[in-house]
Amino acid sequence: MRSSRASQFALDQPSQIVCEYLTEQARALFGPHPLAAELSKDQLANLLPEYLAMSQAFPYLQAGSQKHLIFDAMHHNRDLPRDIELTSVVGNFICWDETGGYGRVLQGGKAALPDILATENFHSNLLRQDASRLLGRAIQPHYSATTKRYLHSLFAGLSSKDPVMRCAYMVAFELHAAEMIRSLWTTLVKAFDVRFDDLVYFRSHVGGEDPAEKYHGEMTTRLIRELVPAGSNGRFLDEFDRAYRLSLQWCRDLLRIVSLEGDGRAEIEHQGRCHCGAVKFSVRAPRQLSAVRCNCSICQMSGFLHLLVPGDKLSIESGEQCLTSYQFNKNIARHTFCRNCGVKPFYRPRSNPSGFSVNVGCLDRRTIDSIRIDDFDGEHWEQAFRSMREDTKASLEAQTLE
Repeated sequence: MRSSRASQFALDQPSQIVCEYLTEQARALFGPHPLAAELSKDQLANLLPEYLAMSQAFPYLQAGSQKHLIFDAMHHNRDLPRDIELTSVVGNFICWDETGGYGRVLQGGKAALPDILATENFHSNLLRQDASRLLGRAIQPHYSATTKRYLHSLFAGLSSKDPVMRCAYMVAFELHAAEMIRSLWTTLVKAFDVRFDDLVYFRSHVGGEDPAEKYHGEMTTRLIRELVPAGSNGRFLDEFDRAYRLSLQWCRDLLRIVSLEGDGRAEIEHQGRCHCGAVKFSVRAPRQLSAVRCNCSICQMSGFLHLLVPGDKLSIESGEQCLTSYQFNKNIARHTFCRNCGVKPFYRPRSNPSGFSVNVGCLDRRTIDSIRIDDFDGEHWEQAFRSMREDTKASLEAQTLE
């Protein structure tokens, strides 16, 4: 597959042809874009904050991706090679365009330069306006663990010392962005029954007769002729596939996060931390949380509000070395505290030692729509737990009979 593709790929082709070729190859290899799927309003409401986070972060990552290369030249007291100059100027222009500067100067010339301080023209803020109009409420970027992992991996490719890899990641991101934006645009229009022209962010990128993404793609693919040496077509295509898959997989992962579960409630990733911030974690749960308030001795003293989740729903992102544990009574539950601030962000409960009980008070409230609280008589744990299991069993049997 790779060798046949490489044989068709010519470095001396115009950038427009190369751009179209790579786009068609990606479509043939990966099929329809994941965001072209039919999604509900609730799913899109959960997806848009993640997409906004990417849109907000990318220009800064692109502009800063050459930093390590510059410091390397400084450290070794050597001149900058041309490959760094080329990827720097392209990356800086993309940042300039995404933060509204290019559009302002194009419309008003040099006299419009002071207007670049109008940050509402940043493309991420145009997206924020579109999303808020569709949802009827303001949204904030949500940097879930999934999105943060993606952006870290993207930055690693964009800042690679290998110019072929650096080029491949720049090209793949721009070509994937065109497909992603076009697909999400169509999905949003269908789900919210609005006109295509009503969504400014999407129209400016891929709409009209002269869309910006077309030029972004052609500009980055022109780098291929400059940076990919003869005989390295196959390696470039391998790196391009890897980079394109990275962005595509992020979109697929987002769909998994916001997909409707069997009980009809969408799950998202909530961010949490201890008081001092040394321990950070994420937990997958609905926006509408069901919590438990327990009256046992330790819960009364600590004010812990329980969100019970399976073990695979929680990920510790940092500070695991700061956790210390405490056990008492039956020595089954493992209560974990931050050794710095003393806060208990989560622990392994006696009722489900393989799962977690998460402290709702440690979660970022911006991703929580509501909290339903049920009381649990932990002061009489055995009797209350036995009664709870019997109620759950009766409820399941009733659902089966229905």
